[in-house]
Amino acid sequence: MPTDTVHFYWRPGCGFCSRLRRGLDDAGIETVEHNIWDVPEDAATVRFYANGNETVPTVVIGEVGMVNPSAKQVAQYLEHNAPHLLPDGYEPAEPGFIGRLLGG
Repeated sequence: MPTDTVHFYWRPGCGFCSRLRRGLDDAGIETVEHNIWDVPEDAATVRFYANGNETVPTVVIGEVGMVNPSAKQVAQYLEHNAPHLLPDGYEPAEPGFIGRLLGG
């Protein structure tokens, strides 16, 4: 897969998917969504990156797959590897108190 799209693999009823969707939307990160229950090839893609499991959400950018990432992890990957996929004027979120303590 070329590094020109953020592919977001999800399934209905997945709370983790909803949380990641909100975070990506809030950051302005555009995605192409893939419901793994609708397309068998999409489920196979998730199994490839999730060690044979259908763990969602899974995000694939180019040849890199992230299983159950946070929106922050996706944004950080894009900052370093595909900044052209971030919205114009993107500013990384300020880390919260815990994040500052942990160096993030």
